[in-house]
Amino acid sequence: MPDPSYLAALEFLASVLPELAASEAEQAVRPPLPLERAEALVPPLGPEARPLAEVLESLRALALHTPLTTTPRFFNQLFGGRDPAATAADMITAHLNVSMYTYKAAGPLILVENELIEHMLELAGFTGGEATFTNGGSLSNLLAVSIARNEVRARLDERPDRHDVAGPIEYALYTSAEAHYSMPKAAKILGLGRAAVRVIAIDDQGRMIPEALGVALRADLDAGIHPALINATLGTTVMGAFDPLEPIADIAEAHGVWLHADGALGGSLLLSRGRRAQLFAGLDRCDSLTWDAHKLMGVPLTCSTLLLRARGLLDRHLGEDAHYLFQTDEDQLNPGLRSIQCGRRNDPLKLWAAWQHHGDDGYDARFAQLFDVRDHVVARIDAHPQLRMSHAPQSLNVCFEMDGVSSEQLCLELNRRGLAVVGYGRVNGRDTVRLVIMNPAQTRAVLDRFLDDLVAVGAELRVADSHS
Repeated sequence: MPDPSYLAALEFLASVLPELAASEAEQAVRPPLPLERAEALVPPLGPEARPLAEVLESLRALALHTPLTTTPRFFNQLFGGRDPAATAADMITAHLNVSMYTYKAAGPLILVENELIEHMLELAGFTGGEATFTNGGSLSNLLAVSIARNEVRARLDERPDRHDVAGPIEYALYTSAEAHYSMPKAAKILGLGRAAVRVIAIDDQGRMIPEALGVALRADLDAGIHPALINATLGTTVMGAFDPLEPIADIAEAHGVWLHADGALGGSLLLSRGRRAQLFAGLDRCDSLTWDAHKLMGVPLTCSTLLLRARGLLDRHLGEDAHYLFQTDEDQLNPGLRSIQCGRRNDPLKLWAAWQHHGDDGYDARFAQLFDVRDHVVARIDAHPQLRMSHAPQSLNVCFEMDGVSSEQLCLELNRRGLAVVGYGRVNGRDTVRLVIMNPAQTRAVLDRFLDDLVAVGAELRVADSHS
């Protein structure tokens, strides 16, 4: 018989989830909660136990006052919405509470992970490669940098004549000025230092300029510094730009440098048949790819993979024997041998459930719909006399300004009034409204209302500024 307390917790979930859904339907945006009110929702920890009923009520109160990311008026981060199959799988994951290191511990759930990996490798053009799940794109990128650096180190150890600098070996990483901050963070964590990161110039669309990359790389080679990794971003955080892979791959291959594609945002668009060839030309020449399914594929946070074109690298750089853990079955059924983690949450299940529910066709249709909404928004902005696009978007980030109004102030006011959650980002030296279209529930009608609200609020702010 299950523990009565656990049954009570399950009954609580059954009662509170409909309440949370009703609250979201009634108020799609929760304005920022004053800090003093938030603090009152968090009882302090101490020596005395609290009854389960009180703890559950605290959970209910916290859930009802947490910012909403699943409604159609959340445009702020690179994720959004709620997938029913994936959410159900995530709840079952917590109930099962297995770790994804061995078949002995996780059983058929290991086969779920392997099926996902093979399908993702095929889509990326990495057939015959390998992959590992991580708990976020930053960790996937960190692992890519680590493997690339170790591969350079191994080559140098085998060829002593290439130790052409005095003292410790100096490495360099190359990434665009619009790339994610996880790259310099990885350099610091791995002991390379922030100074090892070469920030490569971008064009007016936010894409890395290959010629500038070539100049920086040759300068390092001439100085005896060893290039460890080139990071090409597929979907930058602010502008959604895709770096041009073919010319970057030419440079990487000419100098034998590891080429990593950070597709944390854009990787899911491999399922967009109409855009795959244009956005991902040259991906099959990359050595590794980060792909976050918790972004455009709509599964609950977090769910990231690092895909590698060559098989055997994960075992070479992560594999360690642990007799107390890896006791049965073949290596392919023990993904803990190829993971940066030991204990690892079962993130693959929610992605597998969503992918089973939608199929490749469903995701292709989802992205077609999102791009249609994006084009509609861009057309409305272009037609409005007070709104100006900041650049021509490659993917689903739309950056624009309203004349005479601070983008930062405009975004904050929309949130304060409970109209929308949207962020601002810098494009070509100017702060812009960064509208992120990720949720399939964000229809043309939803975006029309967003723009109408934004223009109305902006007009009020402009009047208020003129009177101050």
